[in-house]
Amino acid sequence: MDDDDFLLLNPGPVPVRESVLDAMAEPMVSHRSAAFESIYERAQAGVEYVFEQSTPTEQATGDGTALLLNGTATMGMEATVANLVGSEDHVVALVNGKFGRRFARIAERHTDNVTRVEVPWGESIPLSAVDDAVRPDTRLVTMVHNETSTGLQNPAWGVGRLVADHDAYFAVDGVTSVGGDVFCIDDWHVDVAITDAQKALETPPGISAVYVTSEVQNAFDGASAPFYEDLDWHLRKAESHQTPFTSAVPLFRGMAEAVEAIEREGMPARIDRHHRQARAFRAGFAALGLDRFPEASDHTVLSNTVTAIELPEPIRGDPAAFFAAVEERNVSISGGQGHLSGDIFRVSNMGSLADEQVLRGVRVVGEALDAVGVDTDPAAGVAAARELTETS
Repeated sequence: MDDDDFLLLNPGPVPVRESVLDAMAEPMVSHRSAAFESIYERAQAGVEYVFEQSTPTEQATGDGTALLLNGTATMGMEATVANLVGSEDHVVALVNGKFGRRFARIAERHTDNVTRVEVPWGESIPLSAVDDAVRPDTRLVTMVHNETSTGLQNPAWGVGRLVADHDAYFAVDGVTSVGGDVFCIDDWHVDVAITDAQKALETPPGISAVYVTSEVQNAFDGASAPFYEDLDWHLRKAESHQTPFTSAVPLFRGMAEAVEAIEREGMPARIDRHHRQARAFRAGFAALGLDRFPEASDHTVLSNTVTAIELPEPIRGDPAAFFAAVEERNVSISGGQGHLSGDIFRVSNMGSLADEQVLRGVRVVGEALDAVGVDTDPAAGVAAARELTETS
């Protein structure tokens, strides 16, 4: 058994700060009160800071609005499609993992005119295939920037240029990148960006945010969307720092506290830290003799917030004992999703992990493998990861 405190390394929910939990425990107020309006305003300002300052250039215009939603990011994905797409509109959906597939399934509920650009999970989507799929009448292109299910980061920059050339709208799931990695709304021609509270924003699950540019706001048809997901209505209520319906007051408080802490750290430093820790995880697992799962090729790169690793052959297909050994050491990691269950494991460095927690994650994985009969050297893994944390 490991006597250390419980360490959550799942790719969401991620650990939250004590100050966030304290904020959520404050006495309840009405969601129609001036007190709540102040909370919403703080949370919205902080989320807009994250969306707009996640670019390494000085070109972010801030010409948009962040809307806070009483639902997880799937609500934001559906709201985006429902407010932009009619029953006969053409949508191109990029799929190379679970969440790209989810975006496609949402689109297919709103129009029969969906073209999937699909490759096996963990493989790269060729930009040429996207270019072939987008037509002069394409209304919307959907993609996942950082595919949580496989640990790949897709080339939003390249897709965005193609979409802009065809005068379509571009909606991007930034759930596991916004708040932890570079995300360039202007340079990538993103019209709607979506993120979730419980990922790199370090808030408990239950609410999410969409960033909508001024241009795309004029294209919303809220009357055709589900009643709860009318983004026109959300925009109107946001002018008075409210949501159309009863707000999850404690979660909004937590979000306000969390994004203000992010702003104090500063997005450039935060992005650099996520990159460093992702490299440390990869180096540590490689030193354990483990192989990375995804195949990053063309313009696709490895994620800087989620690391996916192939389970070694002796336990592949039946890794229950391995995951139990990790859990016995008071650490939580995730397996694969869908057909990848039993084939891979995934760890996250989203949020505000200390470098020592990353090293502990590598050590525990090595110890758990050793416990189930896989020959590995936990000390070598920790040493390799430590070198990256100290020199990056």
